[in-house]
Amino acid sequence: MFDWFGDTLFNVALFNLVLIGPASFATGHAVALTWRPWLQVVFYTGLLSLTLRFLDYALANGELWSAAGFLLGWAVQLAIAAFAYRLTRARQMVRQYPWLYRRKGLLGWEERH
Repeated sequence: MFDWFGDTLFNVALFNLVLIGPASFATGHAVALTWRPWLQVVFYTGLLSLTLRFLDYALANGELWSAAGFLLGWAVQLAIAAFAYRLTRARQMVRQYPWLYRRKGLLGWEERH
C-alpha cells in the first residue's frame, strides 16, 4: 500500500471513523450538555488525536510522531465533535428556552419575534 500521512488509507479511515470518531462525537455532546465553552472541544479533540496516533502506532505499526497524521486526525476529530457540539447546543437552546428561540435547520436556532 502507499504511505499516506504515515499510514495506509484504510488504517487512517478505520482509526479515525470507527475507533476514535464515536469518542469525538460523545466529547462534543458532553461539552455542549454541560454548557462549557467551545475551546474545551478543541483541547479534548487534541487529546483524542494523540490517542489516535498511539493506537495507530501500537496496533498498525504506523508512525508515532507523524505531525501530518496528528493534524489530519485532529481535523477529522474536531469536525465530528463540532457537529455534535452544535447539534446538542441547538437542541438545548430550543428545549430550555422555547419562548425565546425556535429551531432553524439541523444545527441552528433563531429568535422568536
